[in-house]
Amino acid sequence: MTAPTPTAVRTVHVDEARRPELSLVVSTRDRGEQLAACLDAVAGIRTAHHWELVVVDNGSRDGTSELLRDFARGAPMPVTLVHEPRPGLARARNAGVAAAGAPLLAFTDDDCYPEADLVDRWVEVFAEPVVGWGAGRILLHDPDDYPITISPDTGPRAIPAGTFVEPGVVQGANMAFRRAVLDAIGGFDPALGPGGVFNFEDLDVASRACAAGVAGGFFPGPTVRHHHRRRDPAEIRALRRSYDHGRGAYFASLLLRRGTRRLAASAWRAALPWKTRSELLGEMVGAAHYVLYRAVNPPQRASRRTADRTR
Repeated sequence: MTAPTPTAVRTVHVDEARRPELSLVVSTRDRGEQLAACLDAVAGIRTAHHWELVVVDNGSRDGTSELLRDFARGAPMPVTLVHEPRPGLARARNAGVAAAGAPLLAFTDDDCYPEADLVDRWVEVFAEPVVGWGAGRILLHDPDDYPITISPDTGPRAIPAGTFVEPGVVQGANMAFRRAVLDAIGGFDPALGPGGVFNFEDLDVASRACAAGVAGGFFPGPTVRHHHRRRDPAEIRALRRSYDHGRGAYFASLLLRRGTRRLAASAWRAALPWKTRSELLGEMVGAAHYVLYRAVNPPQRASRRTADRTR
């Protein structure tokens, strides 16, 4: 049976003779309340650059589709609504990339609030021709939430081509790529990320870009606020275990690629003295799981056209 094809419906509110410089891609699934607040913040973005919003509904069963149609009718920017029925954040992001029309692709999550200058700051980052990908600043929105899944650093950090991308530097809540880079490396790996088998789709795509000879880095200018609402200690422990497992799988993925084996082994040895016993165990389990999984399921990257686009 052929897998269902993602579909995109574009709602246009400005002259589309001008190609957008940047597409902001947001993926969502059954989180209407969080998405509504995210869209309110997105609508507050102010810039002289031509940009568009691409929202991927990853098979929601709540009122997400109605919410998105209502938003698109009155949105202050061009909006593309994409339906990707197959679950998985990596699949959703690939569908968003296929439907987007800009050479620069920025990503955030449906529980994040972009700052009003987000588009300007990402365009500034990519004004430097050598930069092919970047991670942005992520602040904690609600001080009562647990301080996790954030990246509040204020100093830039260059990551030269061919070097090791450290876990935690790149987070999907605020990252961006040149379209040509994502096309060259085959997009996001559908086996990775929430809804997939391993939780490191953001780190993986940046690492593969870096290994392919593309420089990137952390840039504190582009900023979002993360309203993740996590406060339950048991939930935090489960999330940390998921990250340990994904981190181990990430190291294993580097060890399985000939060009990155030495970098991965060196980085893992250097970090070893600071790992707790539970972190080390989680990483070892994740690494073993990844090796076994890839023995049965070799990586399959996304094709360059994974969605039908209608204008």
